[in-house]
Amino acid sequence: MVNWKQNKKIGDLLLLANGLVFILLLNGLASFYFFRIDLTEEKRYTIKPQTKELLSKLDDEVFVEVFLEGDLNPGFKRFQKSIRETLEEFRIYSNNRINFTFTDPNQAAGAKARNEFMAELNSKGISPMNVIENKDGQRVEKFVFPGALVSYGGFESGVMLLKGSRAQGSQEVLNQSIENIEFELGNAIYKLINTNRKKIGLVKGHGELDSLQLASFNTALLEQFDVYKTDLSKKKSIENYSALIIAKPRSEFSELEKYRLDQYLMKGGKILFLMDRLDANMDSASSENYFAFPYLLNLDDQLFKYGVRINPDLIQDRVSGKYPIVIGNAGNSPQIMQLEWPFFPLINQYAEHPITRNMDAVQTKFISSIDTVKAIGVKKTPLLFSSPYSRKLTAPVKISVNDLRRQLKEESFTAGKIPIAYLLEGQFTSLFKNRFAPQGSDTTGFASKSVDTKIIVIADGDIARNDINPRENKPQQLGYDPFTRYTFANQDLLLNMIGYLTDEDGLIKARNKEVKIRPLDKTKIKDNRAYWQTINIILPLVVLISFGLILTYLRKRKYSHF
Repeated sequence: MVNWKQNKKIGDLLLLANGLVFILLLNGLASFYFFRIDLTEEKRYTIKPQTKELLSKLDDEVFVEVFLEGDLNPGFKRFQKSIRETLEEFRIYSNNRINFTFTDPNQAAGAKARNEFMAELNSKGISPMNVIENKDGQRVEKFVFPGALVSYGGFESGVMLLKGSRAQGSQEVLNQSIENIEFELGNAIYKLINTNRKKIGLVKGHGELDSLQLASFNTALLEQFDVYKTDLSKKKSIENYSALIIAKPRSEFSELEKYRLDQYLMKGGKILFLMDRLDANMDSASSENYFAFPYLLNLDDQLFKYGVRINPDLIQDRVSGKYPIVIGNAGNSPQIMQLEWPFFPLINQYAEHPITRNMDAVQTKFISSIDTVKAIGVKKTPLLFSSPYSRKLTAPVKISVNDLRRQLKEESFTAGKIPIAYLLEGQFTSLFKNRFAPQGSDTTGFASKSVDTKIIVIADGDIARNDINPRENKPQQLGYDPFTRYTFANQDLLLNMIGYLTDEDGLIKARNKEVKIRPLDKTKIKDNRAYWQTINIILPLVVLISFGLILTYLRKRKYSHF
């Protein structure tokens, strides 16, 4: 029998062995029960359940090449670190099927190779950003590519990771981009792995935007959906469409078409209405006697039944886009100046919603206001607003470019923020409840109440229309303003809307992620600088000396009896 008191060495060894065995068992159990703990207040390192579900379904490797490397300023360093952390989380939840690397496009050998490489990235949707810094008193310019190339199964997709409201400061834009990293990368992966593509129907037959005017939006949709033109006047079934888009109709809907649209909604269909209430366009605005009158679309009663009303008015906004006009002649050459055109509001007031979170400004033209009406069972969420410096003009509205030369009275723009887009969710009541169905309609399986479904109504049809390059007769990117050479977020907004309408898996909820900036108070730093410097220098010395004195006292006390 072992005497533990006499053989302490054996006891210590056995205790060590037991500890090692316990650690090994704990490791083995942990491998079966995976978990991670995020101790941050806003859960910045927590991946949304919808993204985890997407990553767990990967059956092949995904390669992500991020073009954010090299000599970066502190802001982009923080952005790079957040991308790396997100991809690390992706790798863990995908069972190591996510592989990533960081590349510096500026490291290409030779100027020609570097320019070709950058042009290739630009063609894939990864646009460069010119960053200007002051280093050692010198102005330094550098191109940064804040994007990534995602590859899967022989296909690849470029994704811009730097997105946000440019009306905010640079640090706020970076923070908004950090919040969107999970969604942007997750959405890019989803586009590549999705084999069960949903169908989107573009309603035609009422003077809607044509193929050339919708080319940019249509191309963006085709990256994720199958898009078809559909005619409601024909008997072809529309029930297999995940969503319908009605983009700027200009002629009347028949009762039969309204019935088919109504029953599509009652059976769970989703609809995106992009509607102009007044017939207003710049082609006629050169006339001094041009007035915009309401369109007769025969949809007012249907939208009213569903919970909204687009008013017969136009909104003027002090925060607006510009339009070039001739203000005079210099010799034989006309003098052209770009002046703010209040009928072209720039929208940067949004609701707190995944569709519009961290959205850059959106360009609109001749928009109307929207009111809500009582609709039992329908939740109404305003998504877009005009600026606080806006007003409403009731039809008929005079529109003349000559008004650009006149000084607008700022005191007239006091209507405040006016809603121009609504999301409607819930169970809708059929327009044809307690009414006779129109002649020629199929009343088999008529539904007077819908299942839970969604509608989005925007009081602007031109929000989806891209401009046409007059020299090449080719469509430009949606949201691109040729006068300012700035691309507004129209396309991102519409894609988010379609994604929300059709996304049963809820991947777009990843846009709700929040990362808080906790900056130091610069005023307090300046006022208390000397105080904190003194604390940081003296306090460690006091603690160290005190610890030495206490240790000396304890040693003397311990050994003084010998």
